[in-house]
Amino acid sequence: MLQLGDEAVYFSAVFVLVASGTRSPTGASLLTAFLYVFMLMFRFPPVPADQAGRVLRPGGWGAAAAGSGGVPAVALGGGGRDAPENTLAAIREASRNGATGVELDLSLTADGVAVLMHDETVDRTTNGSGPVSGLRLVQVKKLDAAARHRLKDKFSGEKVPTLQEAVEECLRHQLTIFFDVKSQPDKAAAALHQMYKKYPALYNSSIVCSFEPKVIYKMRQTDSNVVTALIHRPWRLSRFDDGTSRSLSTSGRLWLGILDVLLDWAHHHILWKLCGVSAILVHKDFISVDYVQYWAERGVEVVGWTVTTAVEKDYYQKMLKIGYMTDSLLEDIDARY
Repeated sequence: MLQLGDEAVYFSAVFVLVASGTRSPTGASLLTAFLYVFMLMFRFPPVPADQAGRVLRPGGWGAAAAGSGGVPAVALGGGGRDAPENTLAAIREASRNGATGVELDLSLTADGVAVLMHDETVDRTTNGSGPVSGLRLVQVKKLDAAARHRLKDKFSGEKVPTLQEAVEECLRHQLTIFFDVKSQPDKAAAALHQMYKKYPALYNSSIVCSFEPKVIYKMRQTDSNVVTALIHRPWRLSRFDDGTSRSLSTSGRLWLGILDVLLDWAHHHILWKLCGVSAILVHKDFISVDYVQYWAERGVEVVGWTVTTAVEKDYYQKMLKIGYMTDSLLEDIDARY
């Protein structure tokens, strides 16, 4: 939990910043007091530690994680290197290959059915085209989800599963589920809430995560008993995954850089507490022993992504001793951004 000393420092910093900008100690005091009361009234407490532990440390990092060196290994998209991502085949392969959990990407069709799809469109992973939100379920179900995969012959004809189909498959294989929600917080929260009501085992075997704090806040509003996590990559607003700038202009780069600094500060000092998250999923390049300790002192688990090489996996298993997400449980593949 956030310590009283931390809160005093953070709100003192807000006071000094506002007072310096407005030259009004009274106004700064009122704004700081408002923010403090807002945090007290509207923040969500995290779920009980033992519940979060069952989700984030399945089997106590014992036998269930033995295949990954004693720490949880989560198959990203079900393990997109080993099988077509976000499919039932990927879930089965992940279980067979020793994963403790799978990360699944949630999208909604034109008729409001939750399905698994990472991108806004179906173009990259299927033989179809167009936005997921523009296709009805009957159209999505006609697509070949293995059409563009390197093992397309082996998995030919694999379909895009609904959220319910994926949940049932994960429960059969006793896999922890990381539901990654990218947009439409109201509809996504409603769809997930239905799954939690229908399958109560999910409360102890799944976690809802997102880059967007509003998604997590809406999920906690809808069902405060769900374990949640924020996803974070420093400089995400100003730089693409490979590090290149999103803006060509100097002013654009400067403005996006300022927003990135503010967002990073908010993740580490405000947003995690407001949403009451139990974990933070962070890009692998920004994780260290000290970083893991920083969050451990606040009762928050760190999970790294995307860990792909044998050297990286060994570092997470032996040095950091935290869970990680990977594209493959079988291969030592080139590092990716």
